[in-house]
Amino acid sequence: METGQQMQDPAEQAGDEEQETRRQNNAELGYSVVPSEKRFLVLHAFLKRKQSSKKVMVLFSSRSSVKFHALLLNCLEIECAHIHEKQEQLNRTATFSGFCTAEKGVLLCTNVAARGLDLPHVDYIVQYDPPADEPEDYIHHVGRTAPGDKGRATVLLFLLPQELEFLIFLRAANIDLTEHEFNNKDVPNLQAQFEKIVGENYFLQQSAQQAYRSYILAYNSHSMKDIFNVHGLNLKDVAASFSFRNPPKVDVGLVGRALRKVGYNRSADSRERRKRRCISAANPL
Repeated sequence: METGQQMQDPAEQAGDEEQETRRQNNAELGYSVVPSEKRFLVLHAFLKRKQSSKKVMVLFSSRSSVKFHALLLNCLEIECAHIHEKQEQLNRTATFSGFCTAEKGVLLCTNVAARGLDLPHVDYIVQYDPPADEPEDYIHHVGRTAPGDKGRATVLLFLLPQELEFLIFLRAANIDLTEHEFNNKDVPNLQAQFEKIVGENYFLQQSAQQAYRSYILAYNSHSMKDIFNVHGLNLKDVAASFSFRNPPKVDVGLVGRALRKVGYNRSADSRERRKRRCISAANPL
């Protein structure tokens, strides 16, 4: 259950951000501290409660993560649509238009695809993965949020405990957030069930592996590496958020401790593939 006092409106900003700042007044800005291993459990419980009456948009760092979570959530009877920047324009437009006109529903989206979207009458925007880069990305998403059915949308940022320093940068940009705490009683421990579902479905398992790999790559590409430090991740806990009991052995092309933890292949072919690989905020996997 979410708690917390209503937040003060952020101060108006000059220049191009002035209009977006005014629209922030229609949003309650919040964050939740969620350990890696509980991220999907919390998201699932949240969407389970909200899907029948609210419009919720969830933002991810990669296309692979969007596709995996759409597959898994629909398997878990949480109906959701998804869009990302590599979809055909007609499909993306049709999906988003359907979400806009619906009275309720769940839409999964990458950070990149969300940048150009006006979000009419959305009740919740959940920033599930870190914003693409600087605090300005968070400002942008907030600025494009229109009020939900009660006249005030909620923008909720998921943070790992070691990412709390990000709040300092948001406050420096005149964005103050209030904490929303999730009661453990409202988050059923369905981890074993989720692991069984993914482990017994080949397509879900392959999609989960790709999403896990893409999450680590996107995390490693973040510009604010003092806060979003890939070597500070507990990869067993990260794997749990993708419904794995143990980290899958995937080639992420990193160096050092994180590289060894994911079973990196040091062959010449693997090194050549790594040279060709490029991931950025403009090209999430």
